[in-house]
Amino acid sequence: MQAHRIAFVIYEGFQSLDLVGPHEVFQLAGGYDCAIVAPVPGPVRAEHGLPVHASHGVADLPPTGFDTLVVAGGGGVYEARNDPALTGWIAAAAGGARRVASVCSGAFLLAEAGLLAGRRATTHWARAERLAREHPEVTVDPDPIFVRDGPVWTSAGVTAGMDLALALVEEDHGQRAALEVARHLVLFLRRPGNQSQFSVGLWSAQPSSDPVRRAVAAIHADPGARHDITDLAAHAGLSPRHLQRRFTAELGLPPGAYVERVRVEAAQRALEDGGDPVDVIARRYGFGTAETLRRSFHRRLGVAPSDYRDRFRSTTGGHP
Repeated sequence: MQAHRIAFVIYEGFQSLDLVGPHEVFQLAGGYDCAIVAPVPGPVRAEHGLPVHASHGVADLPPTGFDTLVVAGGGGVYEARNDPALTGWIAAAAGGARRVASVCSGAFLLAEAGLLAGRRATTHWARAERLAREHPEVTVDPDPIFVRDGPVWTSAGVTAGMDLALALVEEDHGQRAALEVARHLVLFLRRPGNQSQFSVGLWSAQPSSDPVRRAVAAIHADPGARHDITDLAAHAGLSPRHLQRRFTAELGLPPGAYVERVRVEAAQRALEDGGDPVDVIARRYGFGTAETLRRSFHRRLGVAPSDYRDRFRSTTGGHP
């Protein structure tokens, strides 16, 4: 059987794990012939200093005959996308490839090459707003681990590239092959693409006034307590209407949504670290019923509580 040819595109300031993680997945799976391509051949310095040898430059490698194109992300992507030779090579290679993929901010290079126009895509949550602002022709979804839109696959930050690579291996060789690779790499928690990036604790601005800080502190101190707007207003020393306005202005989301996210985080930790039934966790953290907890998990994380526990439960507590 002929090997699938994969071209990995890197550049000065790329994120080394965006290359190394997926590369290891493909090499362990077998049946892949991987080439590393850069603007010029030779040593390429990664974002944090690691030198990587690019076997080919865009001028000496014809952009034809590739099954899959994978573009790495990294802080250097913003300068790299201004290189017409590089973006032109990516566009030409994509034209003949069966599929195209990006890891993290590699999506900016795909967008610059015109490959994301009219498509849904993702990137690292911290760079999603910039991608959407600079490329309004792209429907940017900052939440999933990876997104497939036709032959174009985009993924979230760093380790999400390995999840994407496993999905590509599964598409090519079946689930058993992908699971064998995951097991070898000790990736017990293989995540589906529609699962949230789980940027826990990183989704909100910080309160800038003492009244809102008091309300936020009360929520975090006991997520399962009653936290309707009247209760939070009492903590803040403001009227409910005034708190609603200030809370939303300072944190970027209303109190009710904030409370739900904190409760979901608390339930996540309980599912990861303990063996309590889902309905017990639901009552403890203010959801009331297991069904309400399930709906919140699907809305916030794209996964059911039981599935979350299966994928993320810690093994240190003696659970199988």
